[in-house]
Amino acid sequence: MKSNFSFLESRWSLLTSIGVMAEKYIYTDSNSCLIKLGLFAETIVRLIFTLDNLAEPLVDNTHANRIKILKNEGLLPKDIDDILYALRMARNKAAHDGYESIEQASILIEFAYKLGVWFMQTYGDWNYESPGFVMPEDTSKDIDFSTTIKKQEAKIQELTETIKMTSSAEPVVSIVDRRKRSHSTADKINLSEKETRYLIDEQLRKVGWEVDTLNIRYSKGTRPQKGKNLAIAEWPTNSTVSDRGYADYALFVGTQLVGVVEAKRHLTDIPAVIDYQCKDYAKNIKAEHSPHLLGQWGEYKVPFLFATNGRKYLKQLETKSGIWFLDARKSTNIAKAQQGWVSPQGVMELLAQDIDKANQDLKHTSYDLLTDKDGLNLRDYQIKAIKAAEQAVLEGKQTILLSMATGTGKTRTILGMIYRLIKADRFKRVLFLVDRSALGEQAQDVFKEVKLEDLMTLDEIYNIKGLDDKEFDKETKIHVATVQSLVKRILYNDGEIMPAVTDYDLIVVDEAHRGYILDKEMGEDELLYRNQDDYVSKYRTVIEYFDAVKIALTATPALHTTEIFGKPVFNYSYREAVIEGYLVDHDAPHNLKTKLAIEGICYEKGDTVAIYDPVTGEITNSDELEDELKFDIESFNRKVITEPFNRTVLEEIAKYINPDGQGKTLVYAVDDSHADLIVKLLKEIYEEYGVDNDAIMKITGSVGGGNKKKILEAIKKFKNEKYPNLAVTVDLLTTGIDIPEISTLVFMRRVKSRILFEQMLGRATRLCPGIDKTHFEIFDPVGVYESLEPVNTMKPVVANASVSFADLINGLAILPTEEQKKNQIDIIIAKLQRSKRKVSGEMLEHFIDLAGGKTPAEFIVALQAMPINQAEEHIINNKRLFELLNEGNYTPTRPVVISVKEDELVYHTRGYGNAQKPADYLEEFKRFIVENKDKIAALTIVCTRPKELTRDTLKSLRLELDRNQFTEVQLNSAWKELSNEDIAADIITFIRQQAIGSPLISHEQRIKNAVNKLKKKHNFSKMELDWLGRIETHLLHESILELETFETGAFKAKGGYKVINKIFGNKLEQIIAELNDYLYEDWSA
Repeated sequence: MKSNFSFLESRWSLLTSIGVMAEKYIYTDSNSCLIKLGLFAETIVRLIFTLDNLAEPLVDNTHANRIKILKNEGLLPKDIDDILYALRMARNKAAHDGYESIEQASILIEFAYKLGVWFMQTYGDWNYESPGFVMPEDTSKDIDFSTTIKKQEAKIQELTETIKMTSSAEPVVSIVDRRKRSHSTADKINLSEKETRYLIDEQLRKVGWEVDTLNIRYSKGTRPQKGKNLAIAEWPTNSTVSDRGYADYALFVGTQLVGVVEAKRHLTDIPAVIDYQCKDYAKNIKAEHSPHLLGQWGEYKVPFLFATNGRKYLKQLETKSGIWFLDARKSTNIAKAQQGWVSPQGVMELLAQDIDKANQDLKHTSYDLLTDKDGLNLRDYQIKAIKAAEQAVLEGKQTILLSMATGTGKTRTILGMIYRLIKADRFKRVLFLVDRSALGEQAQDVFKEVKLEDLMTLDEIYNIKGLDDKEFDKETKIHVATVQSLVKRILYNDGEIMPAVTDYDLIVVDEAHRGYILDKEMGEDELLYRNQDDYVSKYRTVIEYFDAVKIALTATPALHTTEIFGKPVFNYSYREAVIEGYLVDHDAPHNLKTKLAIEGICYEKGDTVAIYDPVTGEITNSDELEDELKFDIESFNRKVITEPFNRTVLEEIAKYINPDGQGKTLVYAVDDSHADLIVKLLKEIYEEYGVDNDAIMKITGSVGGGNKKKILEAIKKFKNEKYPNLAVTVDLLTTGIDIPEISTLVFMRRVKSRILFEQMLGRATRLCPGIDKTHFEIFDPVGVYESLEPVNTMKPVVANASVSFADLINGLAILPTEEQKKNQIDIIIAKLQRSKRKVSGEMLEHFIDLAGGKTPAEFIVALQAMPINQAEEHIINNKRLFELLNEGNYTPTRPVVISVKEDELVYHTRGYGNAQKPADYLEEFKRFIVENKDKIAALTIVCTRPKELTRDTLKSLRLELDRNQFTEVQLNSAWKELSNEDIAADIITFIRQQAIGSPLISHEQRIKNAVNKLKKKHNFSKMELDWLGRIETHLLHESILELETFETGAFKAKGGYKVINKIFGNKLEQIIAELNDYLYEDWSA
């Protein structure tokens, strides 16, 4: 009989010889057969290294590590990886334990054959067609059997030595083409049900089940046992759906029957298997097995049903992949595809969980603990965020997104939310997922420091596993982990333990805006040859692997975030936080222009330029230029290294930054080498001033040779110690790092991503009373503000970018017929429908304010319902709203030019709105106030009846001023620059100065004057004076005092309006009114 492996003889005779020997040993020496099959797989792996010109590892050059390298290169599809794993583990068991099994050898010999066919079609004859595998006959009785064995063993030895000394004679194929071919041919593999079961054995074993299809089976006497978690093969039932009524596996935790599993051939559709076979098995458990039943749910006597064909889950092939699961305890439950198996512990936790009761407990749990000033002391918006997330959980949502501005306390919000959800027993185990170790360390610090209940921290109340803990135990409640660690455990797992999909039932994702790649659109043709891991984001795979509710938080929700987690259920914008006093605003940016920045760096025809290669570090001279060459400001420090430009702008910026003073500075560089240049220049600039050398430091991913601990130490040093005071970074500190002392940002790089830019700004928005931080400064020598005009890096949202809303609205006013007007309105609505997708965060807040409280969707619905003439009037009256809608990466390493052309500073101005000079800015503000004081209701109140101001009215006014680029910080800055007086007046005082000529005094002085006058008018008791002190403190941070004030924050914690009113002899309302009168008196007298 001809060997199944003879087709490999012409190209790789060694593989044929090994395959032949494995066939010979099946029946006479299955132990040697398993060892030979392992050798067959190892030889193929080493041949791949040779054929693809890959270097074998110098350290840990093992079969397992070589496989891992090929997986990382994308050369081993999941099916091939599964086969290699099965052959490797069987070989190890045979070699180390003397294991033998004819049945197992019979399965694995066919695995090896299919591996050989894949190898031939990928690395040999691409058109090779397999004739099919034929099980070898027992030839041990042949007369020349022993002679044949000796000859083949000798041949294998000879060929093995030969192959070590030969190089590939095959034509070179690119890695990209090889990957395509590899995955295309792997998709043709069709494993039998028996082979599928063998792979399922491995999958179940890795999550904690004791399983062996060949030996742990009902027919061989295996029965459930206390203390064991068994997957017993071929479990008999009374089902008549299949020929024999045997379930492929019955899952037992101890003696309890918890699930049945049906395995199918590799390319079989799975959902129908649940409906027809699994459900019938669950209904028809034999009477003699009733002692093993946990209960009955309708007709079902087994709670959990599973069906699979052993194929890795892929969304685009959902019905033909993954592990399909049905919880049969509720008739309304539907089957769903999962990416992995449940563990025995996970099954028991599912059975014990009472979601309805937990939901009720959550509803009735007070929020008082979260607002305790000695504990978490959460703010009102943080409580609202938690309530919104909990409501989504109660509604059964699986993905939930919260949007909160950078610096508004997302980590503390998460802490309060997790505590409530665990305490109510709504979730058993939480995975807190971060994308950087630094963020994980930061969260762990909060978990260890903030007191919650009975003066204990979350870390003291519950068992928390940190970044260094790769696994968890049964008692673990919270596990902090990085995305990268989970990717290794899930996608590149070659160990004997695999995470179960039930390991976590809640995943909290921090900084969910990060640039994770979504599933790319896969055409049917592309499915034939492209690596699915090339399409499926590893991040998303990790998120979706676990059967858990996902709650994500971000400051900058974008399209890719919402496509994974849905639209935010709660928004709290940066502008809102600034207006309410929880974040600081930035002052007008410093615009620096140099001669080179304006004119560019120009080389004439015939010049030579110095070229630096970042890979080799070499500097070479180019040939003479055949044409002119010009670099503009966007190319600086990317395509051209210009030390003169960097030195010129840094010398100017250095005049405004004191590295020995209060407040810290963060400088954004293009790349690591640019960061080195900036650090060098700054140290040289500050040297003559005697600034400590440690005050300036680079903090990038290259710190300490990329050592994670060294990087974390550098970040902590920047955060907690005096030095460094000025840090230069690239991407490491752009997101998620909480250092309130940062009060100056310097942009030495341009960015085009709105998300990244807002995250970079977010590093400086936090309050820091310890250094009296009122705002932060921005230095912008590269024109990043100019470059970030409305740029959409996501999907297009405008049907025709050349037609603006203004054009459409102007056209609407002059169209003669009603039909034409209707058509124009339809176009505007269509454009609105597209534009509304980009309305989020701060823009959404402005939209709602301008639209009278309506969201974009509600505005569109209202517009559609109006008659044509009313719709036209409504559109024209809301021109400002449409104007709002109109407003709305580093490349691979390559050689760059080094320029030594001299530079000089041309000007340094501040960007005051549309003006450059402070006088112009203040004049614009005055004009705006005068022109609108009778048009904008809130302005009218400020000018004529200021004591009637409410918090909401003032917020709306601030938003309107912000839309016109007038902010409290920039008004104060402009006044100081113009008059050389540092007054720190509030927005109300500025408005009244411009509108009615009131004197400009500081916010603090205005409050103190009013409170002192009130005290002089009354003979207050000691308790009343103490409360007036608290009221004064409140007013120093807020501009509004109203009855509702006493039902918030510290006032509420002390009993609220009712208690405080009693202290003031039930005259608190009159006291508030009188104090508000004094707040707006003319203090010029």
